[in-house]
Amino acid sequence: MIKKILVSQPKPSSEKSPYFDIAQRHGVELVFRPMIKVEGLTSKEFRQAKINIADFTAVIFTARTAVDNFFRLAEETRVNIPDTMKYFCTTEAIALYLQKYIVYRKRKIFFGKNGKLNDPQLQAAINKNHKEKFLFPVSDVHKEGAHDMDGLKITYTKAVMYRTVSNDFAPDEAVDYDMMLFFSPAGIDSLKKNFPNLAADHPDMKIGTFGLATAQAAKDAGLELAIEAPTKENPSMTGALDAYLKTQK
Repeated sequence: MIKKILVSQPKPSSEKSPYFDIAQRHGVELVFRPMIKVEGLTSKEFRQAKINIADFTAVIFTARTAVDNFFRLAEETRVNIPDTMKYFCTTEAIALYLQKYIVYRKRKIFFGKNGKLNDPQLQAAINKNHKEKFLFPVSDVHKEGAHDMDGLKITYTKAVMYRTVSNDFAPDEAVDYDMMLFFSPAGIDSLKKNFPNLAADHPDMKIGTFGLATAQAAKDAGLELAIEAPTKENPSMTGALDAYLKTQK
């Protein structure tokens, strides 16, 4: 019987999250504990890449984390970001987040609608400014081809500014879960690091994954999956979890 579930994501900010409805409906305890965390490169590490932020006239952002680390590293490497810098973001939310660091001016901030670099609106804006020299902040685990740059006639440089690392369990941290839910291959890597003998030590532990890559990473680790999402019937993890818990009654 499933009574306690680890959800390897931050706790939802809204009390209207379906997770809370599931907890109440099925009488289960949900513990939100990310298995991975993001940490920025130090200025010393960044300098080793021999990339000078001051050499660029435009930046492409695909995440708020990239925004934070770009401005942090600029400050730590004593680079003054000029008012003429142009910013190209995959979503309006990321564009608005820039207000944390700069005065928002539409003439130098552009964004797309679908959250991807191949968004027609965003690509049109980038190509219109093709003479700019673009910097593209990314994480250490980004995949070649994951960011679709096809159709862009620009000069750009990828710069690793942050990394994904395991959010390790403390020695005295209880591992009394009946189920764990994962959302990325990096989360599975963290699980293997923290519990190399999970199957032997916790034989009744149920595992759920979201996304094909996450499911494959779990299977490669020798884990048997109780939940694989998304599916046609359950396109979300919450839907898949709800359906699974109904079968437990």
